Amino acid sequence: MRKVEFTNGLTAWSFCSSQYVQSAVKNVEEHLEGRNLKLVSRAETPISTLYRPEVDISPELNATDAAYYQSLIGILRWMVELGRVDICMEVSMMSSYLAMPREGHLGQVFHIFAYLKKYHNTEMVFDPTDPVIDESQFERKDWTASEFGLGLKEEMPVNLPQPRGLGFVMRAFVDADHASDSVTRRSRTGFLVYLNNAPVYWMSKKQTSVETSSFGSEFIAMKQCCEYLRGLRYKLRMMGIPCESPAYILGDNQSVLYNTTIPESTLKKKSQSIA
Repeated sequence: MRKVEFTNGLTAWSFCSSQYVQSAVKNVEEHLEGRNLKLVSRAETPISTLYRPEVDISPELNATDAAYYQSLIGILRWMVELGRVDICMEVSMMSSYLAMPREGHLGQVFHIFAYLKKYHNTEMVFDPTDPVIDESQFERKDWTASEFGLGLKEEMPVNLPQPRGLGFVMRAFVDADHASDSVTRRSRTGFLVYLNNAPVYWMSKKQTSVETSSFGSEFIAMKQCCEYLRGLRYKLRMMGIPCESPAYILGDNQSVLYNTTIPESTLKKKSQSIA
């Protein structure tokens, strides 16, 4: 951790996992050196462009190499927890093959470490400043009308402590990659959560259902993001941090945004009420 100063004179804490990343890369290089191999010299992306792990038919790894693959995934998962958001999706993808990894999968994990070797010093800044919110994009609507069946309220802790301080502006950016798995056709959810301008949570995970439309996959992603935000707001309130303002969620699918923010939209609201 270190303090950084912005051009406007404000200071903030930043976090960098460079030391851990470099140590992990060194261990991988020593392992490869014993096999007369080395990491690729130019890795501009975490995994090779156009690589699809689900269609990889290279030979399966033996027990020793499979255990090594699993250990590398564990190291990469910890890096994601330490703030390496840039490899979150790729690590999630490669984690799907822990039970039966192949040589091609191990090669791509080595490619991730080559990328980390080149970009080991990325830094996450926890900017405390308030974000600028365009309220015109978040028009308030009345969803309590009985014909919509959505007379729901946010759950509040029964033993809520007295809130202190000013609280935060909570934002989330959510998206889905429709049918990204070319074998199972399951989509992938991804979202980032900010308190003020500081990132506090990031997630990339394959959806459990198979959605036939991009609307379906984007709606599931929005639902998963909302569920996490509800839990986060509950947790912050139990810590005595006020959460009076709404959470601002931004997405890029206009159908989902329209049908989840406007009560008079044409789609039926029963499925959304259940969600």
